[in-house]
Amino acid sequence: MKKPREFTGCLTALVTPFSDGSVAYDELRRLVEFQVKSGINGLVPVGTTGESPTLGYDEHMDVVRCAIEVARGRVPVLAGTGSNSTKEALDLTRQAHAAGADGMLVVAPYYNKPTQEGLFRHFAAIAEETDKPIVLYSIPSRCGIEIGVPVIERLRAKYPHVAHVKEAGGSVDRVDQIVSALGDDVTVLSGDDSLTLPFMAVGAKGVVSVATNLWPREVGKMVAHALAGDYASARKLHRKLYPVFKGIFIESNPSPIKAAMVRAGVISSDEVRPPLCPMSKTNRAVLEKILRDLER
Repeated sequence: MKKPREFTGCLTALVTPFSDGSVAYDELRRLVEFQVKSGINGLVPVGTTGESPTLGYDEHMDVVRCAIEVARGRVPVLAGTGSNSTKEALDLTRQAHAAGADGMLVVAPYYNKPTQEGLFRHFAAIAEETDKPIVLYSIPSRCGIEIGVPVIERLRAKYPHVAHVKEAGGSVDRVDQIVSALGDDVTVLSGDDSLTLPFMAVGAKGVVSVATNLWPREVGKMVAHALAGDYASARKLHRKLYPVFKGIFIESNPSPIKAAMVRAGVISSDEVRPPLCPMSKTNRAVLEKILRDLER
């Protein structure tokens, strides 16, 4: 059996470019190529940053297939296949597996607010559907629930391919709890750019990054330094990039990062799907100052 791809280092949570309401696949292809050539460690299409809640089912899978096609195995592709419906998550996982995704990013079910037992059963059903790596995605601010450490332990004990957690709860203590409980049996990835370095200091192995849509080399260097134990160099880059890490979340993701990408000429439109909307004038001015300061 082919050895599963590793998900460590710096992975990009890809934006989904739009044009007049439709996915701009030519721009998505260029973005994927830019990421690969910039040395990124992996690609994550149709996560939160990719606006998965407002992509139709066919669009969702077409974006995944596009990323896989352009990446051509040069970097692993971690497809977002989560849903608040177990049935839909199973179907998305099945389709992504067949399309050639290297792994699945599976968010905690949102809105339903299942119990921890319900969470275990949800993820267990998905783990039965594929033998490719599954990254559990805990983001309580969006889902209303946290994937408890005991649930992670149960899943890891039963399913060898459930060995990664994308942690976006904003707590260093939480990362420390996961690493203390599971050690090297689990790989934790930061879900917040600004917390990547603190998370790595207590055992995380990288980040699923929004900022790398525009700054893959810079964030990649920071993460590589931290993985090598050179925290002095990593800290220097963290300090430089920190205003950007905060600025791209001044409004709901991905509106600010898309605005920054348009400014840099990486994509041609900052269009987002309703109910999201483009950035306000006031916050655009704040972001512009942050970007100008970074360029000095």
